[in-house]
Amino acid sequence: MTEYGRGRGPEPWHPEDPLYGDQGWTGHQTQQGQAPYGGAPQQEFPQEPQYQQQYPEQYQQYQQQQYPEYEQQQYQPQQYPDQQYAAQQEAYAPQQQAYAPQQQAYAPQQPQQPHPQAQPQQPVYDNQGWDTGQGQYVAAVQADPYVGADPYAQQTVAGYPGEAPDLYTTPEAYPPPQPPGRRHLEPEPVEEEAEEPETGFLAGGGDADDDGDEPGRRGGRSKGGKPKKRSGMACLIAAVVILGVVGGGGYYGYSYIKARFGAAEDFAGEGTDELVDVEIPKGALLGQMGRILKDAGVVASAQAFVDAANTNPKGKSIQPGIYPMKKKMSGAAAVALMIDPSKLNVITVTEGMRNAKVYEAIDKKLGKPEGTTREIALRDAKNLGLPAWAGNNPKLMDPLEGFLYPMRYDLSKDSTPESLLKLMVKNASDKYAEAGVEGKAKELGLDNPLQVITVASLVNAEGKNHDDFRKMSEVVYNRLKKTNDVTNQKIEFDSTYNYAKGQSEINFNLKEAQAFNNPYNTHFIKGLPVGPIGNPGLDALTATLNPDHGGWMFFVSVDGNTTTFTKTYDEHLKLVAEFQERQKQKNGG
Repeated sequence: MTEYGRGRGPEPWHPEDPLYGDQGWTGHQTQQGQAPYGGAPQQEFPQEPQYQQQYPEQYQQYQQQQYPEYEQQQYQPQQYPDQQYAAQQEAYAPQQQAYAPQQQAYAPQQPQQPHPQAQPQQPVYDNQGWDTGQGQYVAAVQADPYVGADPYAQQTVAGYPGEAPDLYTTPEAYPPPQPPGRRHLEPEPVEEEAEEPETGFLAGGGDADDDGDEPGRRGGRSKGGKPKKRSGMACLIAAVVILGVVGGGGYYGYSYIKARFGAAEDFAGEGTDELVDVEIPKGALLGQMGRILKDAGVVASAQAFVDAANTNPKGKSIQPGIYPMKKKMSGAAAVALMIDPSKLNVITVTEGMRNAKVYEAIDKKLGKPEGTTREIALRDAKNLGLPAWAGNNPKLMDPLEGFLYPMRYDLSKDSTPESLLKLMVKNASDKYAEAGVEGKAKELGLDNPLQVITVASLVNAEGKNHDDFRKMSEVVYNRLKKTNDVTNQKIEFDSTYNYAKGQSEINFNLKEAQAFNNPYNTHFIKGLPVGPIGNPGLDALTATLNPDHGGWMFFVSVDGNTTTFTKTYDEHLKLVAEFQERQKQKNGG
């Protein structure tokens, strides 16, 4: 049988069948052995021409017995006024025209052999009036005589055309053709089973690529057709994950609310006996300080420290540096310690500070016996980095005097007297080189760069501010002049006598000072001391290199705070008398 018609069989094709005479349906899958040509109706019995050639007599006899009416009937379309037949003829005409080029294409390869019974095209009816479909077959044969010669056709046809099986009546029959609007593929029957949840992660089922699943169908059945068992472990894992997410979110939410609105976690008291060095970098804000202290175990939380610092009036004056602190301190106790500069684990060399004081501070901070650092400084002075123009005079009391640069030095567990002295000398040498001390010495009328540092140390010891420093340096340069007949080139600074004596006294016996023979005592010697009497700061050094040029020769600090400068000795004597009177009143005399 074909898709659009039915071969000869025991049952007729009823005219009311929706497919009767319809030559234009398409869409069904072509059955085995059919090769559609542009939608044209297909020819059945492709082996019939070959049978006619091999057995002409038997075939002729068979045709006469099977189709006796074909020899008598003439093609008379008027005998069939059926409208459906007329529509069939009109539908078939375009197909014949469309198929004509294919007939011409096949003509050179195989000459046309008309079928002996291809003339009648009218439908043939049996005794009951049913159309047997033979008319369509004859028309198809006449229109396409080459289909039977297709070597690739795979139709299964009986030895004789009349023996083709009727696939509509056999147990394996396909359902009758349906109109285009009613052609729907029926779903494959599925055995009824209990409703199951869809297979997925929570049910422990497999995915679509499971080996037991059929292609194109969702997983969930084993190879034996039975439903797969859902894994209870997967459900347990999913529950644990959900609880973990919910619990974690709750914990972090609680932590956020507590940190945002609750009191900050804090320790109580001054801390334990365990000490730890905490370094606060330059530019650190309170929040960063709090985090550093918390990481070191000093405070319980950074917020506790910040709150305490904001409460303390001096909380924002905490300086950077290294603080030796106890662990588990309250925020308030930590702030109270850090606002005290003396609690810093640092050594601060102030401007004008003498080396003797620096050595004592280093011994104390590093826990060394008294005199340890001084001994190292005097013994290893040449190995601590001094410039080539410094430390060469054997009369120097301390070759490092003037080269321990004033600034703050943070201490660590690796700090030693040697390391600190080298760092201080390096800083001073770098600053002096940057200021151009070597080149300025001759411009200022000095013998060497060391004398520049010596003048700066005198200025720093006697002056109070930058304006004083510039006038003070002018006084020194004027008294060093050979034309100075007032002091006879003596500088006569009290600070030099105090340095030689190792003291810091304001009231001392002037005659004793003038009689004290020491290379540092400017009341006894002419000119500058043999070396610096302290460590000058950058401000005093700048003023020394750029003096006031006001012609100043004398100065007196009458009230101890303000320094008054004069150009003549008479003016100076008046100021001295005023100063002595103040001192008597102060001492109750």
